[in-house]
Amino acid sequence: MNPRRKKRLTLVLALVVGLGATVGLLLYALNQNMDLFYTPTELVQGKPDGTKPQVGQRLRIGGMVVEGSVVRDPQSLQVSFDVADVGPAVTIKYDGILPDLFREGQGIVAQGVLVDSRTIEAHEVLAKHDEEYMPPEVAEAMQKSHAPLQYSDEQLQGSTQQ
Repeated sequence: MNPRRKKRLTLVLALVVGLGATVGLLLYALNQNMDLFYTPTELVQGKPDGTKPQVGQRLRIGGMVVEGSVVRDPQSLQVSFDVADVGPAVTIKYDGILPDLFREGQGIVAQGVLVDSRTIEAHEVLAKHDEEYMPPEVAEAMQKSHAPLQYSDEQLQGSTQQ
């Protein structure tokens, strides 16, 4: 093998090893930052494939706030509430200002860490609005674009004669 081919081979091998290391580090970083989504039932009973989150695992949970379960600390911003779907309820503890749309009976998504099998220490709470909500600007635009068409008598007679 001549020196020129040897140099090319070394360069190609270094490039492949560098690219492999970059992809490996990227996958490792993405795996560390991945938050899995669970419903309260899946959190307690496990997913259909049998996986259950471990204590200390970061996750997202979504469900409806149980009526009468919101407990606020009068001395701080700490709040505790239960979230349920069709099965068991899960307690979420949050220290911060809740979104304006947050209320009992409303759907929420919380991001946090699993403290025990039925308690989550949330660092973010997102309130979901119902699917019928529409911003006023969009409602106005739809009304304008879907206004009923007005035809004159001449246009109507002309279309029936054709």
